[in-house]
Amino acid sequence: MEIPKEKHHHYKIYKPYGYLSQFVNNGPKKNSKKLLGELGDFPEGIMAIGRLDEKSEGLLLLTTDGKLSNHICSSKIEKEYYAQVDGAITEEAIEHLKNGVEIGFEGKKYTTQPCKVSLLASAPDFPERSKKIRDERHGPTSWVSITLREGKFRQVRKMTSAVSFPTLRLVRIRIGNILLEDMPIGKVNKSEDLLIQL
Repeated sequence: MEIPKEKHHHYKIYKPYGYLSQFVNNGPKKNSKKLLGELGDFPEGIMAIGRLDEKSEGLLLLTTDGKLSNHICSSKIEKEYYAQVDGAITEEAIEHLKNGVEIGFEGKKYTTQPCKVSLLASAPDFPERSKKIRDERHGPTSWVSITLREGKFRQVRKMTSAVSFPTLRLVRIRIGNILLEDMPIGKVNKSEDLLIQL
């Protein structure tokens, strides 16, 4: 008799600014942090695939399948981010980001792997963030696309700071072939064919 395979559940969400990419808060300020469970009714065993830090937004995948999570977190799958940086970013800084920059990671120096970086011709049409970002009266900003195959803690923010253009807003727009598209902030879509999309 063939034992039926366990049916897993998968979700695609637009993680809002100010939320932790987790369902249980083990930190010291347990009551002050917003968790993913507030965005919907999720099944037992659900987990975020990778993470976006509290101040970052955008595409986040959830699953009950640990093997799928490991596959998506691997270096085989690209993750693309749009970063709004402070200042008019230079071609020199973009080339530096492409070739790898030195950042701090777990108390040590780490050189990021070569990646894809390009300047966006215009600002993307994202929904307004819950916490307002400074406007152009305080100086110019730029939007860049950064595509990585690695994911160190706060890596994109550390990378843009390393070339003297700190990140003001960070939105993940793609994981593999899965796109954020025009999802509203906080939206949850059930996605049973997640593996097929990748």
